[in-house]
Amino acid sequence: MTSLARGLGDLFDHFEQEAFRLETLDDYSRSGSVDAYRLFLDGHGKPAGYNADWLEDVRGHVDAGRRMYRVHMLTRPLTPYLRFELGWGYVTNSTAGEEFFILDVTDRPSPLPEGVGDFWLFDSTTPARFTYSDGKFLGADVLPDDRGPEYAAYRDTALAHAVPFADWWAQHSE
Repeated sequence: MTSLARGLGDLFDHFEQEAFRLETLDDYSRSGSVDAYRLFLDGHGKPAGYNADWLEDVRGHVDAGRRMYRVHMLTRPLTPYLRFELGWGYVTNSTAGEEFFILDVTDRPSPLPEGVGDFWLFDSTTPARFTYSDGKFLGADVLPDDRGPEYAAYRDTALAHAVPFADWWAQHSE
């Protein structure tokens, strides 16, 4: 089965070594965890079982020796959504073994070409580009494997300029 014939869910289910995510937006508020985000905005604590399904998936991959990691490119000050995503999401998801890095471009130009956008890259081979509008996920396009080297270069550039989330968060959490 070619990567184009596979859906995004298949790629998550069957990657063999690693799944990498580049996040470039400061608002995903209409894409997932909408109810949890409202609780956060209203000053409530994180609900029991927050992100449980994702944690189970990540833990299964990590326990099987597969790496899941992300770089989020951002600027400060953080939007309310980023305070939620980093403070609730990243902190929680890291307990399952997902790795996070921050590419803070507040005081420097982005090392990535303009318009790279959000994507997942599976096994350094198969990219899936994500489309959003006003914080709402519109869809994912699984690209042909011959685009893998291009997206692997974006990943490598982002990682080369990013710092581990825990280090960044210790300095910049609000």
